Amino acid sequence: MSKLETPMTEAFWMHHAKGAYLPEYCLVRRDKKIDCGGRWADAVILLDEPHGRANFSDFPTLKGRNVVVVQTKASRMGMYLMGQAVFSAQLVRVQGAASVRSILLCTRADVVLLPFLEPYPEVEVWTCDPDNSYVCKRVILPEHQNQNLGIVIS
Repeated sequence: MSKLETPMTEAFWMHHAKGAYLPEYCLVRRDKKIDCGGRWADAVILLDEPHGRANFSDFPTLKGRNVVVVQTKASRMGMYLMGQAVFSAQLVRVQGAASVRSILLCTRADVVLLPFLEPYPEVEVWTCDPDNSYVCKRVILPEHQNQNLGIVIS
């Protein structure tokens, strides 16, 4: 994570998801033998554990745990970050987590892209004030905006 993204992620943890905070959590280990790249979450938060910092070595498995996985970008929400949020949730789920919430944390939402996350109720979009990481809020797409965003597909 960057100097901008780390404070955003930590602020979300401190104010919106109490539990064990594991930054840069490895969801999939790199394996050259099967042509698999490593996959990391900016953070994993284990809701049933005491509030505090922890390491991957403290919790190498997510099986049976209530997990919040966080992917952060200190810019406008985009398709790359959306993919990270969607697939991070899937990677946590296949590890046997009891429950998963996936947090897409950014500085601005994108009203055109938000509806495409509707099929993934486990993914939540949150924005942080770029000048004050401690001010974060969940983004909810109003029902009337969901109908027609004026998208033209040719």
